[in-house]
Amino acid sequence: MGDLLLDLRYGLRGLLARPGFTAAALLTLTLGIGATTAIFSIVRAVLIEPLPYAHPDRLVMLWHNYSTINLPKATLSVPAYIEYRDHVAGFESVAVGTNWSANLTGAGEPERVQGIRVTAGFLRTLGVGVTRGRDFLAEEDRPGGERVVILTDGLWKRRFGADPGIVGKPVDLNGEAHTVVGILPPGFSFLMPADLLKPIAFKPEEEAPSNHGFEYLIGLARLKPGVTFAQARSQMDVVVARLRKEFYDDGWGVTMTPLLEEMTGDVRPALMVLLGAVGCLLLLACANVANLLLARSAARQREIAVRVAIGAGRLRIVRQLLTESALLAILGGALGLVLAFWAVRLLAAAAPPQVTQAVLGGRSVGVDLQVLGFTLTLSLFTSILFGLAPALRASRPDLAETLKEGARAEGLGGRGHRLLGGLVVAQVACALILLVGAGLLGRSFLRLRQVDPGFKADGVLTMNLSLPAARYAADGQVSDFFDRLVPRLGALPGVAQAAAISNLPMGGNYSSGSFLVEGRTVGEHEAGPHGDSHYVAGDYFTTMQIPILRGRAFDTREAGPGGPPAIIIDKVLADRYFPSDDPVGHRLAKTGEGTQKEPVWRTIVGVAGHVSKYGLDGRVKEQYYIPAAQRPQRAMTLVLRAAAGDAPALASSARAAVRAVDPDMPVFRVATMAEVIDTTLVNRKFVMLLLGQFAIVALVLAGVGLFGVLSYAVSRRTREIGVRMALGARAADVLGMVVRQGMTLTAIGLVIGAGAALAATRVMAGLLFGVGASDPPTYAALALVLAAVALVACWLPARRAARVDPMVALRSE
Repeated sequence: MGDLLLDLRYGLRGLLARPGFTAAALLTLTLGIGATTAIFSIVRAVLIEPLPYAHPDRLVMLWHNYSTINLPKATLSVPAYIEYRDHVAGFESVAVGTNWSANLTGAGEPERVQGIRVTAGFLRTLGVGVTRGRDFLAEEDRPGGERVVILTDGLWKRRFGADPGIVGKPVDLNGEAHTVVGILPPGFSFLMPADLLKPIAFKPEEEAPSNHGFEYLIGLARLKPGVTFAQARSQMDVVVARLRKEFYDDGWGVTMTPLLEEMTGDVRPALMVLLGAVGCLLLLACANVANLLLARSAARQREIAVRVAIGAGRLRIVRQLLTESALLAILGGALGLVLAFWAVRLLAAAAPPQVTQAVLGGRSVGVDLQVLGFTLTLSLFTSILFGLAPALRASRPDLAETLKEGARAEGLGGRGHRLLGGLVVAQVACALILLVGAGLLGRSFLRLRQVDPGFKADGVLTMNLSLPAARYAADGQVSDFFDRLVPRLGALPGVAQAAAISNLPMGGNYSSGSFLVEGRTVGEHEAGPHGDSHYVAGDYFTTMQIPILRGRAFDTREAGPGGPPAIIIDKVLADRYFPSDDPVGHRLAKTGEGTQKEPVWRTIVGVAGHVSKYGLDGRVKEQYYIPAAQRPQRAMTLVLRAAAGDAPALASSARAAVRAVDPDMPVFRVATMAEVIDTTLVNRKFVMLLLGQFAIVALVLAGVGLFGVLSYAVSRRTREIGVRMALGARAADVLGMVVRQGMTLTAIGLVIGAGAALAATRVMAGLLFGVGASDPPTYAALALVLAAVALVACWLPARRAARVDPMVALRSE
């Protein structure tokens, strides 16, 4: 114990005696350990920590899938939910829910709130209780049951001031009184944002077996204790086989996914890429500190040789040097922990809300005892990683040469220089891996931004509204509202055109369904035509500048109630079902309109250009448009094109126009179309920027490391350089010698780094768009950037070497 305290005191005194070396090493370690700890904190919260539910490992999500139409994840129908609830013995319980939103009025300004309509056992299945009040009762989840809601903690505090007396009181939702029966715990989250929950109350006709095709529910199941995922899956397969035979086609099936995988599936690859990136950055930082320690050990050769000569054992020397490394690492870890604490808060504040919701949900990220333990372990590991090789090298001095009277220590010798060179190679390789990763993501992002979405987003303002069924029960009332509102919006100063659509492209809301093509028959087990449906009011195609490739847009007769049934299809649908014919004049019928024997046949009046519906990198799917007046929709998105391009300036006047038609109608999600598109890219952009910052740090560290090694080499070879110049070597020869030494190491590092990057970037394939993981231009460009930085790092000490005065160098010896 006494020796350890002596080593610690001696090591601390040594670090204080060399403030320049200590500051450089601590700064490097702080960056490496701090960045690693911050990313580990996020990865732990998202991928390692259990979900905030009871026994979350027993929770699975249920989805339908349709391989024939390339739809891997679809919602459930009510009859399917009943089948899984009643006939899969491995499920302890099954619950379903669906998105829902409402206009909250009464206390304060009208507000649009997001909610989930759920079956009565949803919270019990999820494993979450209420903090106040009670859960839903079974009788409340039936048609005609009492209207009740459970508020989230966030809405309770924001709208009602955390009033505990709100439980048992009514709130006005969509013009109807709903009794608050409970408050959810803080941080509640489940796949989708929610302000409140409401019973779903299926109608008897929804539960009929004939309703299997009407799918809109998200399914959640809890496995019984002791039942494995595989056992429940095999039981589900039996039910699926029977349902496929009775109600579905051969391409239909059910996907079961563990809830944690469902909640983290989209962000897991990005987080693993970031974790690998900071690991690479940490290795680079350790290599940099190891370079500093090796250079420092050369200056301490005589001291160590004296200690060995008077009896110090090699193990004692190694322990002393490792103690100094551990001191460095622990101090760097402490500073890194402070950096990680601020970095996590900064990331949470800087990240767009869509990212934090997708990545964290209701989970919190912070620095706790587990993170402290991780940082301590990481610090000790790094101390061994960067300190062992220099310690072993320094513990074997050449006593005869080092202690010779008047002898000058020439440095590390052949082995030491090879070790220094190897560390530089490792730094260059790690830096290239990070640069290539950031470059691929950057090129991918640029390619995405260059994708034509099928419309002109510049100058378009969007805003959502939803008419409450209690006040707009009849289709005529809904049509009348939009017939009055859309022309009023179009007449506003600064508005060129105005329209409305049921599902805005890339807006996050989708509606799809089957349709019939007149003259085309579908086999018993064959998947019928399927596409995304849109209902439009006003001159939508002109407003969004979507080209009409054939035929025409809807005319005034079709855009009004009672007009001839009409439909506009997109180019993808036209190419698939009318490959060699002009589709204009043919007829389609949307499933669900009319009856099975007498569907509503709609005449195709035009073919529109295809629009990116799911995002710039989203899947291509058939789309069609129907006049909203012929199928009125209460939830619509208003789109306004500015005459002068200043779309945000239209927001206040548009709100006033809505209030003029209905003073109690709130508008929500007001954004420009460019912002809507950007929302679909925030995950990619965030990861790209974060990885880019790591790459810049890596580039600086690699350059500093190479500069330090060559500066050390020049300082140790001053006598040799003086002799060379005294014998006739020119300054250019010396300059070239030093630059060649550094660039040789750089070239080796680039070759190794390119091979490692080729392997490492394979895991990024899912994050790339339009760029391969082995994209040659990216590799070549970033290798040149790194080589240029290395050349500068080599040139600075080379210039100093070329300016050595031979007389001064030789006189000093």
